[in-house]
Amino acid sequence: MLGLKTHRWNRIFRDDQRTLIVAMDHPGTFGMMEGAGSPGEVITQIRAGGADAMLTTYGIVTQFADEIGDLGIFLRVDGGTSALAKNRGASQLIFDVYDALRTGADGVCSMGMPGSVYEAETLPYLAQLVSQCAEWNVPLMAEMLPAGFEDPAGMWTPENIGHACRIGAEMGVDLIKTTYSGDVKTFRRIVEQVYVPIVVLGGSKSKDPADLLASIAESMEAGAQGVAVGRNIWSYHAPGKMTAAIAAIVHEGATVDTALTHLK
Repeated sequence: MLGLKTHRWNRIFRDDQRTLIVAMDHPGTFGMMEGAGSPGEVITQIRAGGADAMLTTYGIVTQFADEIGDLGIFLRVDGGTSALAKNRGASQLIFDVYDALRTGADGVCSMGMPGSVYEAETLPYLAQLVSQCAEWNVPLMAEMLPAGFEDPAGMWTPENIGHACRIGAEMGVDLIKTTYSGDVKTFRRIVEQVYVPIVVLGGSKSKDPADLLASIAESMEAGAQGVAVGRNIWSYHAPGKMTAAIAAIVHEGATVDTALTHLK
């Protein structure tokens, strides 16, 4: 990596080259959500719990600088449709690298979604973003989910997840955010064939914290370099404690039972 990009990268990844990213970009699409009503309070708690970085919106980056402090920042730069729309079309770039630089963000994040009915729109704007990031030495994280969220049950197979991640690497992204394949063996094969770091998303809200932590532990065992967890942190009644539990697995290699002690 070039020097300036390395400095930005080091604000996201610790010396162990692992990261715990808290995703707080959901209200940009869904509006008011349980647990996301007081962003400043949540950010303060996740910092105390050991988060390394956050994925968030332009509004939060510019309004909560004091609370964000030394956390690394990924700015969500695509969108353009909301959950209120009767017919949601393709996402598009609504911000860019220049906006990220103006806000002091360390990196940008965009959807990829190979296999989606909208891939003819999303993959070209991802390529445009790759070019911008290369020009300004800004890390780019891409969400490479096969078919996006159109058919998770049918499309989110280990093989398709691997295809989507490899496509992201070939396009030139620096970091891939994707879903866990469900078992260590298949996810390890994905990690081995995708030559850029992968972080695993937290998914929908988990009813049992032990299940969430077990999934994270397995993905780390398989070679993931971190996680990007959203509602399973900020909708938990104690976001700081959940952050600490996940951080123990990501950075200390803690067992699930040990990590669960942080929730007491």
